Amino acid sequence: MAGNSGGTPPEPPQASNDPLASLASLPGVADSVDSVRKAVDRVYGHRVMRRRSTEITAEAALRGARASAALSGADWALEEVRRRTDFGAGGEPRTVGAALRLTAEAGQLLSVWRQSPLRVLARLHLVAAGGGVDDETVGRPRQGAEPVDEPLVELPLPDADEVAGRLDGLSRLLLAGTAAPALVTAAVVHGELVALRPFGSYNGLVARTAERIVLVGSGLDPKSICPAEVGHAEQGSAAYTAALQGYVSGTPEGMAQWIAHCGRAVELGVRESTAVCEALQRGAA
Repeated sequence: MAGNSGGTPPEPPQASNDPLASLASLPGVADSVDSVRKAVDRVYGHRVMRRRSTEITAEAALRGARASAALSGADWALEEVRRRTDFGAGGEPRTVGAALRLTAEAGQLLSVWRQSPLRVLARLHLVAAGGGVDDETVGRPRQGAEPVDEPLVELPLPDADEVAGRLDGLSRLLLAGTAAPALVTAAVVHGELVALRPFGSYNGLVARTAERIVLVGSGLDPKSICPAEVGHAEQGSAAYTAALQGYVSGTPEGMAQWIAHCGRAVELGVRESTAVCEALQRGAA
């Protein structure tokens, strides 16, 4: 959005013209937002963060990537991810490699996201594919009857025309600005991308990376130390799928359920990084 050169800050969007902000008034959402904010504030206030935040960020990235890969069918132990280097092979190694590449790329795309979310999504798919998908399909939304390789997501698959329209709508919402809390915006971005599965592959990984970008870029988690991916994985794939079904239903109850699920995921990510802080403080890590 264009800057305001005057001394008066721009008015935030009104809820009636701000669908994302309207979601913040759903039952239970305000409590989730408040709980997440308090949890994030606590970990940022940890004494280890004042001296070793770079280490916490790096560890959160690794653990988030591992967890995201687990939700996409490659459930490796953390030490296995830390030890392995052969991510070029097919199957699970390629999935873990894609998750690691996406996590590393996310921090480079914050400024671009504010200008063109769709460009960032294209870049994320390109990074995830890593040359492993037919070049004609990489980095662009699927067209016509092109297939989608996302076997663990059991949701109705929108056709290509609906995908294009909804992606454009999501981009317009984000670029217009919103008064919605970061948790709400991140949950909608994540949910919409999994619901649409706009690419032929790696949609879950891309969606969870986009959620991370929103949480970091919003200022809620500027050092990227609260890996929501860890929380999504910890709650289990069944709970993840059930919450996504709530999002896809479009009902107020379903949307609130999904936002609360995402809030809990962030809190569990905070717990993970708090444990890392405590280990560093004890000299155990």
